Amino acid sequence: MICELCERDVAELTVHHLIPKQKAKNQKPETIPTANICSACHRQIHSLFDNTRLSQEFNSLEKLKDEPQMQKFLSWLKKQDPSKRVRVHRQR
Repeated sequence: MICELCERDVAELTVHHLIPKQKAKNQKPETIPTANICSACHRQIHSLFDNTRLSQEFNSLEKLKDEPQMQKFLSWLKKQDPSKRVRVHRQR
């Protein structure tokens, strides 16, 4: 399975809500846009950005890919073995 963000071929993907469910209260769950991404990308997104920023600024794959911190992470991640778990450090 190919991660829509880092484009690595991984064994398992997670569903990332491009607009966090917490911020999409008036929308039906099935209408919230999603992306199928690997767990490393998913953890990195949530370590860098809170739900408010995700819903307002980074609500598409293109916007996430264009963000400088994510670009740096993605270029590093593409070099990693997809079968190994990647550690993500929380931003402070």
